[in-house]
Amino acid sequence: MTAQPIKQSNQPVNQTTIQATLQQIWGYSSFRSPQREIVDCLLQQRDALIILPTGGGKSVCFQLPALMQPGLTLVVSPLVALMENQVQELHQRDRRFQQSVALLHSELARSLSRQTLLAVEHQRLRLLYLSPETLLSPPVWERLCKPELKINRLVLDEAHCLVQWGDTFRPAYYRLGAVRSALVQAKPAGSQIAIAAFTATADPVAQQTIQRVLQLNQPQIFRQNPYRANLDLTVQVVWTPRQRRSRLLQFIQAHPKQSGLVYVRSRRDGEELAEWLTQQGFSTAAYHAGLYAGDRRQIEQDWIANTLQFVICTSAFGMGINKSNVRWIVHFHAPLLLSEYVQEVGRAGRDGNPAHALTLISEPTGWLDSQDKQRRQFFETQSQKHYRTAQDLVGKLPLQGEVFTVSKQFPGSAIALSLLHQSGCLDWADPFHYTLQPGAKSPKFSQSNITAAQQMTDYLHTKACRWQFLLTAFGFTHEAQSFRCGHCDTCRR
Repeated sequence: MTAQPIKQSNQPVNQTTIQATLQQIWGYSSFRSPQREIVDCLLQQRDALIILPTGGGKSVCFQLPALMQPGLTLVVSPLVALMENQVQELHQRDRRFQQSVALLHSELARSLSRQTLLAVEHQRLRLLYLSPETLLSPPVWERLCKPELKINRLVLDEAHCLVQWGDTFRPAYYRLGAVRSALVQAKPAGSQIAIAAFTATADPVAQQTIQRVLQLNQPQIFRQNPYRANLDLTVQVVWTPRQRRSRLLQFIQAHPKQSGLVYVRSRRDGEELAEWLTQQGFSTAAYHAGLYAGDRRQIEQDWIANTLQFVICTSAFGMGINKSNVRWIVHFHAPLLLSEYVQEVGRAGRDGNPAHALTLISEPTGWLDSQDKQRRQFFETQSQKHYRTAQDLVGKLPLQGEVFTVSKQFPGSAIALSLLHQSGCLDWADPFHYTLQPGAKSPKFSQSNITAAQQMTDYLHTKACRWQFLLTAFGFTHEAQSFRCGHCDTCRR
């Protein structure tokens, strides 16, 4: 088929054109529910919060509107790998997108960064992928504020990361709520910028946090429950580190030549496990954020091509990688949060065929295998440490300030500012300047992270249907009533 020019008109896009574009670029003859409604919502420049299961086709929902309208869509993404996978896939789908879809991140060569910034200035891009930190970096921000640059919308991909990381690990997330008003102020009168947040996992509290931090304006909300009838969930107790390895080996041997992922929680564990399994004769590799970008891409490509049967990986692996025939997931170490768990098991069985997810956990006392207990304690200790730092700084911070200047003067203050924002003691005048409310007090230690970690522990030890537990945890209480999946170890018992 001859490639048609990307639509340039400012007139509303009709449904026939939308359907034809979906067929031409993505090869789909029809939308899955509720993709059509989401696309229409974004084309109408409305705010939206979209919660669809992993593999539910979220990226198409914001890529298609962006490519059909003149102007720029900014896609804020948490991981370099996720950005690169989505951009590479679009470039491969249609050669026109090599000029209209780009990304910016800290690992990019300077020459490519300059080339992309020029493309922004000359308004050649429709989609620009970047991290929160890159979006708020001076070279990028200055160009985005140019009055002549038309920006249609801000898309927050994997929006649950704002909740998981925004208050401590990556405080730039909590400044995103001030982005829209600052950009609109720099544009011609009447300019509008919509915001859409996409995620596979957001419980009711997380949904409220996303809406509050991003300052969504009467958003249209799309929610689908995470239940996947083809995905079988199992949790097994192991008594010693040796037994943990033995159970993993037995599981892999029971799934010969099937594609899978093994999740660990540290780089060292991943590398040691990959070396051991390679010695057992398996084709595998360790994947983590400490690898060079080229090495990470090679592992991803080898896994997609089935050159590697499985990958030993940290949570950085899998977001945005489009591999439908993953038959199994093993959590060699259980994740700390239920949202992480649902994200990671959801990477199996995206083709609709049967898939299995196994989680290995230490016996409750941790006497013989203390790894799980130590990880939970470290998580709690780090959370409390961040709050203590914020409490020490609150009396020293100026009532009004600029984030980069204050961060240089007071180490650790970027996280302190996020915690103050979370506590309602601080307002962002724009993404760079804050004002402390008169009489602002030290942020009180929030139990939300600890509660979330306890929820994961409760799931691992539940005697009820595991899918019923997940439906309830993510706010689908009506669907959870009298629910029995028949696809988890507790139901089988």
